[in-house]
Amino acid sequence: MKKTLLFSVFLLSLFLVHAQNGDRVFNPWKVDLSLGGAIPQGPGSKGGGLFVVEPKYAVVDQFWVGLRIETAVMARSYQFSDGSSSSTNVSASGSYLATGDFYFTTENFRPFIGLGAGVYRLASISIDENGNNDGKIAASTKFGGMARVGFEAGHFRLGVEYNLLANTSLQVTDYTSSSVNQLTTTYKNSYLGIKLGVVLGGRRL
Repeated sequence: MKKTLLFSVFLLSLFLVHAQNGDRVFNPWKVDLSLGGAIPQGPGSKGGGLFVVEPKYAVVDQFWVGLRIETAVMARSYQFSDGSSSSTNVSASGSYLATGDFYFTTENFRPFIGLGAGVYRLASISIDENGNNDGKIAASTKFGGMARVGFEAGHFRLGVEYNLLANTSLQVTDYTSSSVNQLTTTYKNSYLGIKLGVVLGGRRL
């Protein structure tokens, strides 16, 4: 949290330094629409796809704030305390994040870095080890963060984002032919997003 706060203060100081005296280069309103791949973390995970809508407002031309609304479809992995792992069924999760992006230039080619924080709505998980119905983690809502880098060129946008969420754990009973074992299941929620999109609005004035 301290590192995030310091980085936010750093971004704020940057855009204040670069603020123009009332002279804008870009229309202050835009919407980013993106499609891409979602890559969950952990052994046994299976990648999927994502869709994003993100309306934004330019506080100044080099600093934009927004609301990222994302749906990601993938099969996350879970790992047992005995070292075995598997993936869940494919499911969709949604997120709503407040975001801030700092652009390094006001030219047509605009590299950026950004941060976000908000809530992630995670689908329920069925745990099945050795063919047994071992348990189920109910759908839940978690607070998480996001860091990203990328660039815009005209109305084209490319970005790479890492979504950081705490893992979910569950105690399950594993029945085998010779024993009954108590295992801890760890379910990895973090994922990487790679996105291609278009920018609607925000044109040069």
